[in-house]
Amino acid sequence: MADEIIAKHKVVIVGGGAAGLELATSLGCKLGKKGLAEITLIDATTTHIWKPLLHEVAAGTLDESEQVEYMAQAHRNHFRFRLGKMEGLDRANREIYVSPTVNDKGEELIPRRTFAYDTLVMSVGSVSNTFNIKGVAEHCLFLDTTSQAFKFQKQLFETYIKNYIGKDPATVKPLSIAIVGAGATGVELAAQLHEVTNVLAIYGLNETSNVKLTIIEAATRLLPALPDKLALATQQQLVKLGVDLKLGRRVTEVTPEGITTHDGEFIEANIKVWAAGIKAPDWMKGLDGLETNHINQLVVDSTLKTSDDDIFAMGDCAACAWTGRSGNVPPRAQAAHQQATAVGKSIVNRLQGGKPVEFVYYDYGSLVSLGKYTTVGNLMGNLMGTVSIGGFIAKIVYLSLYKMHQIAIHGYFRTAMLTLSNAFRRSVYIKIKMH
Repeated sequence: MADEIIAKHKVVIVGGGAAGLELATSLGCKLGKKGLAEITLIDATTTHIWKPLLHEVAAGTLDESEQVEYMAQAHRNHFRFRLGKMEGLDRANREIYVSPTVNDKGEELIPRRTFAYDTLVMSVGSVSNTFNIKGVAEHCLFLDTTSQAFKFQKQLFETYIKNYIGKDPATVKPLSIAIVGAGATGVELAAQLHEVTNVLAIYGLNETSNVKLTIIEAATRLLPALPDKLALATQQQLVKLGVDLKLGRRVTEVTPEGITTHDGEFIEANIKVWAAGIKAPDWMKGLDGLETNHINQLVVDSTLKTSDDDIFAMGDCAACAWTGRSGNVPPRAQAAHQQATAVGKSIVNRLQGGKPVEFVYYDYGSLVSLGKYTTVGNLMGNLMGTVSIGGFIAKIVYLSLYKMHQIAIHGYFRTAMLTLSNAFRRSVYIKIKMH
């Protein structure tokens, strides 16, 4: 009888980001393959891209082979994938509701569905926090999801072609791109876009001087996660690249023509990007009585359980106290990776009648990549303390974070083959996607 109950245990993971996909892959191999549990991953899209790479998607420089098809990943790793967006929760009956899936024409492809669970894991990530500033939602582009990144990429090249192809560069007004937010996303995007304009020039689409990049930040410095020395080094590099930095400027309104700051300055921009803070999706606020904080994150205990013992939360949508520090565990890829490992162990223990494991976050530092120009960051460890790094070494460490994610979902051999394949592809194919 016990074996029969275990075999029917349903684990539902909502959200196929870094944490969700790693957890589904791990549990599929450990439990699904042996028939000990039914693992289901639900996501609103069909492919996965590591979120720290979305700025490369937006710039059109990410190799398409970096995308992971959920259906193929599920088939290889013994879990089920279901396409859809969660819209509600019934804790009493242990069910979640998934809204209908429609195409671009509004036609219903998949009807509204209900999924039963014994263990539910919320891993829906985060969205941009507009702070209710006038015009942001209507006139800014966002980089929260793969679809938004592709939308940005399409608009970027359509605007570039419309403005410059067949026209005299000397008489054309520069294409202006304003990025609000000087955290890792905003800074990395600015550097990537600068690199893209250089590549466009190589392919005959006019000169880089026809693109003006501006970063607007309410704080008086870049990159709050990095030490002052590294933030200053990054600032100097961006200035060297010609990026206009508007620090200490709080945005008060966004219009189709540009952005207004609190001191009355108007910054003209053809393309406006919002990367100034995150929150969990609004539909999660007070989700069927679960405790949430002021930015809609599910409040979890030291085992990543919510106020309901059958529901875990991890990644950007979870508010987990940082042991020994003030505040919560930061919304970083390394945190999502560690949390997926902890929740996976807890679920295996749960099926065996054991207790959930305590999650302890280990901060290994912060890294910011400026594309081909440089990479800066700091590494942290018990033996060496905090060490600032930059250049080639920092770039290698930055790439290793992504390789850790790939290894978690593909294994060592497949990751090695993908790395070699991508190296060959870059030597043959165009450096940017232009469609």
